Amino acid sequence: MTRRSCAISTVGIISALLLVVGIGLVVSHAFRTFIHNRLKKEIVLVEGSRVFESWKTPPPPVYMEFFFFNMTNVDKFLEGDKPEVKQVGPYTYREYRYKDNVSMLENNSKVSAYNTKSFVFLREKSVGDPAVDSITTVNIPAWAVMTKVKGSFWKANLVSIWMNSFGTGLFTTRTVDELLWGYEDPLLTRVSASNSDVEKVFGLMYKKNGSNDGEFVYHTGQENYMDYGRVETWKGQSRLTFWTSNQSNSINGSDGSAFHPLLKKDERLYIFTPDLCRSIYMEFEKDVEVKGIPAYRFTPPRSVLASKEENPANEGFCVSPQECLGTGLLKVSPCRKGAPVVASFPHFHLADAKYAAAIEGMSSQREHHQTFLDLNPTTGVIVRANKRAQVNILLSRIPGFPKTRPLNETVFPVMFLNESVVIDDASAARVQKLLLIVKLVSNFPLIIVGLGAIMLAIFIVLLIWARNKKYVSVQKEVKRIVFSKPLYAASTEEDTSYSPVSDKEKEDPQNGTYIGLTPKADPQA
Repeated sequence: MTRRSCAISTVGIISALLLVVGIGLVVSHAFRTFIHNRLKKEIVLVEGSRVFESWKTPPPPVYMEFFFFNMTNVDKFLEGDKPEVKQVGPYTYREYRYKDNVSMLENNSKVSAYNTKSFVFLREKSVGDPAVDSITTVNIPAWAVMTKVKGSFWKANLVSIWMNSFGTGLFTTRTVDELLWGYEDPLLTRVSASNSDVEKVFGLMYKKNGSNDGEFVYHTGQENYMDYGRVETWKGQSRLTFWTSNQSNSINGSDGSAFHPLLKKDERLYIFTPDLCRSIYMEFEKDVEVKGIPAYRFTPPRSVLASKEENPANEGFCVSPQECLGTGLLKVSPCRKGAPVVASFPHFHLADAKYAAAIEGMSSQREHHQTFLDLNPTTGVIVRANKRAQVNILLSRIPGFPKTRPLNETVFPVMFLNESVVIDDASAARVQKLLLIVKLVSNFPLIIVGLGAIMLAIFIVLLIWARNKKYVSVQKEVKRIVFSKPLYAASTEEDTSYSPVSDKEKEDPQNGTYIGLTPKADPQA
């Protein structure tokens, strides 16, 4: 075997090996399984892991925007007209959040922490000064007290007398600062004198600046990657006590700050939110991309806040059989000390149309009022999120309070918030680098197959080249053979004479007489 044919055979063997090995690895998913197992081991809430520090102190900036509904026809509404509101906002705050008092539990299988949040006002991202701008809205303390004493004739009359003496009406005008961070209410002050559980100060965000929601215990994901970030207990309880069924009182999913890696489009993500006093779920909506990072968008479907008729599983969220609201609303009074607070999405997004129709100034827009999470499916990292919720007050006639007689039952919007975050550039660069590594390792078998295909192409080219070269060599050899007449030309009878080899003829017993052939002499010579 020549050196050339040996080289060609070697190329053929290498290409065959690469193709066989590469296709085998592609079919077995060996490299993909390997890198996925590495992700499961590295994305855990344990000291020294890839994600632990960013979980404790998230680097991306979080913004909290507040939008208020300013009432413009209070007097007419109290006479029975349709309420008219105008949206005012945003009043934007930078939200700083971190995990405090972090402790590892049960051999690193669980971790406890407090979610501490603080807010700093951002004038450049706001429409005005919250210390100056005033909003006319429902007098929430008055409605809370009236609802609390409903059913007691003597208490209702006593509270009515107090309200008249303090000049307390059903609506109030306060600054944005007061509505958010609190003001001392005269009616609450009077009630608190006889009931120490009642706060003198009321504010929608009262005691929420620089505070936490209580202790959470999370699964680290070390035992099962699907449990990464899942809430085990809140305030020492593994179940809630606010609702009327075990399913409704379940604490499911994470707190919204961490999600397990290797997400799938067909799975349902559960999130426990203390603000709503319940767990909600989200489902896949579409593929998106944020700063070059691919992501799945998950959103809460209509069924999350659907009525018990539309979704029987929600029957447990009815405060009582008589207090079941329609689709799109959740009465959270059980965890708001009995206040008639109703939660919804902004502008009654995903709710029955009658709620938005009852308020002049409501205009639901999916783009501005939808809650969503954009998660990278490989790592589970949040690349963009908007949490949007609306605070409403349930207004209705209350016996013992004459001012409420003209009112029909109305879910009145007070304000809605938009808590948003987008991954920062540094974190995005780290995620992109990790995704590149995952992609290269997962696709390594395809690279091997590609190399095998290239080697196969080279092998075929070499075979063709060798065959052509051999053909050319044969052609040259044929041309080198020259047929000349003096040496090989055939002689005719006229050109040939016969003569004995010698003067004496010799007899051969087998072959006869030896005869010599000599050319004829030219007669003209």
